[in-house]
Amino acid sequence: MHSVRSSRRRAVAFLVPALLVACGAGRAVAAPATAAQGPIVGERPFAPKPFVATPVARFESPWAMAFLPDGRMLVTQKAGRMLLVSADGKQRTAVAGMPRVAPAGQGALGEVVLHPDFARNGLVYFSYSESKGAGQGTALARARLVGDIARGARLDGLKVIYRAHPYVSGEGQYAGRILFTGDGHLFFSTGERQKFTPAQDPKGTLGKILRLNEDGTPAPGNPLAAKGFDPAIWSYGHRNPLGLAFDATGRLWETEMGPRGGDELNLILPGRNYGWPLVSNGDNYDGTPIPRHATRPDLEAPRLSWNPSISPANLLIYSGAMFPGWKGEALIGGLSGRMLIRVTIDADGNAREAARYDMGARIRAVDQGPDGAIYLLEDGSNARLLRLTPRR
Repeated sequence: MHSVRSSRRRAVAFLVPALLVACGAGRAVAAPATAAQGPIVGERPFAPKPFVATPVARFESPWAMAFLPDGRMLVTQKAGRMLLVSADGKQRTAVAGMPRVAPAGQGALGEVVLHPDFARNGLVYFSYSESKGAGQGTALARARLVGDIARGARLDGLKVIYRAHPYVSGEGQYAGRILFTGDGHLFFSTGERQKFTPAQDPKGTLGKILRLNEDGTPAPGNPLAAKGFDPAIWSYGHRNPLGLAFDATGRLWETEMGPRGGDELNLILPGRNYGWPLVSNGDNYDGTPIPRHATRPDLEAPRLSWNPSISPANLLIYSGAMFPGWKGEALIGGLSGRMLIRVTIDADGNAREAARYDMGARIRAVDQGPDGAIYLLEDGSNARLLRLTPRR
């Protein structure tokens, strides 16, 4: 038995091949011509909540979570602690053997996911910001989780398998989302570290979505390697990609923080340039304008964008039975928006905001529990883990 997210990703391995086209990668979703820009969403009223939010536990600046096959959870906290938590949230233990994290600014112990065969191999993958030499950057590590809450848990055989390059000064926009493909590869997102131009640099891996083997080496056949790009790059021109998810047909979706406005939901296609910092549907923080996506039809436009910002923290495409009307829809946690956003996606890759729900707190993570309940992690000190179930 696998975790819910691992099971969904494994299912994708069987769904995707019918949609693939040859691009040397063997996993690339068939790519239509560059899409016209999707809707830009402005301020909207909140919808009535069709769910009840029940507090489960509290954490100190949590960042991400993953469900183990038996319902227990791994929860990462910004400062560098990983916690193993009971299914009911009442018991926990710190996982020993963690690396040193550089948590200043937007730095954090970030994403945590289980290997698709976790039940057999016990492997956990996670990302974190680290200092190395004169710079900071995003590292991807894996280790074997052993032990339990009662006797203590630890990571064995910890190994950093990938570092986004180059490491640079500054404490912003590390990204670091991890998504297994189910065929022996994974996607890994990297931020451009508030440096703008690295997102367009073909030799570096900042501001990119990467496709790696499970050992962290570049996956064979990535679409831009033959053009002189770093061989790990799948797509580029990203600012701060903080959400990755497959839909039921195997398409890869991404949420990305824009500058002042211009947050994005993107359908990620192999080899495409998503435009940052050449274009955006927002402006720079100093007020200087940025050309809009519509001015560059040669670049891939977002399927949905937000201005003013919602600050999308991560992305879940729901696949459970507890909220049957939401199956196949995208759920996005809003940080500055302090909301949960629900987005419909159609067969042609068009996206539309269906509703936004006022959560009264910054939402750092959205996940799906083993029984189809939706879990939200609030951001910041004394943050709650909330379990959402349908309102009767």
